[in-house]
Amino acid sequence: MNTKPKTEQRNPDTMHIDTMPTADILSILQNENKKAVNALDAALPQITEACEQIAKRMLRGGRLIYVGAGTSGRLGVLDAAECPPTFGVPRELVCGVIAGGEGCMFRASENAEDRAENGKADLEEKRINDFDCVVGISAAGNAAYVLGALEYAKSCGALTVGVTNNYGCKLEKTADITITADTGPEPITGSTRMKAGSAQKMILNMISTTVMIKLGYVYENLMINLRPSNEKLRRRVISIVCDIHNCDEETAVKLLETADWSIRGTL
Repeated sequence: MNTKPKTEQRNPDTMHIDTMPTADILSILQNENKKAVNALDAALPQITEACEQIAKRMLRGGRLIYVGAGTSGRLGVLDAAECPPTFGVPRELVCGVIAGGEGCMFRASENAEDRAENGKADLEEKRINDFDCVVGISAAGNAAYVLGALEYAKSCGALTVGVTNNYGCKLEKTADITITADTGPEPITGSTRMKAGSAQKMILNMISTTVMIKLGYVYENLMINLRPSNEKLRRRVISIVCDIHNCDEETAVKLLETADWSIRGTL
């Protein structure tokens, strides 16, 4: 019996990928990509619960904090970094914490995930409270750094959510809500930057987008908290106001000037 997590097992469909023609390599990788997307179907109830619970706490002043190591950590930092420009929220409202610190965004530090005490220490710096929501991300679901962070967050009364790619992992026993995208063995054994990482990226996008919608940062399907910080965004802001008010650009600019270039202020 194979006791390894699925994400660490060998994929029988790619055993001879090293001898395949380029077109066949890409075809099989694309087939594996599709499995990452399909794996989210079974996890939708847990993603739903997480989004609803996170939104409730954030409406009371809480924050959304992603915690992970390696690829998982980078994906959390990435999703957090994209929230301010997309939804116009403060940087501290959604933040990412990666094992080993910011330098590990650019240079891998494989042993950083083994230190539970560092996960706790990094969250202590965030001064977690019972309105906050901490999402721990770990493909195998056993990263000590992530578990240490979640255990500390729970002790502070925060909501804890686990995002993993393996059932029966330690993360399931620690998190209040566990989202499992069962993506199976990777095309290249253990390389969870592939299917597992793709599934994690989609889950985090779904969480942050859904929560921001529920917090009122989206009108219809438009970003109404967008700030015109460069020419591209200025044009987008004008376009959004044109769509909302069914007006021409000249009228949109006048509305925005009156509202200090706040889309929300034109509603």
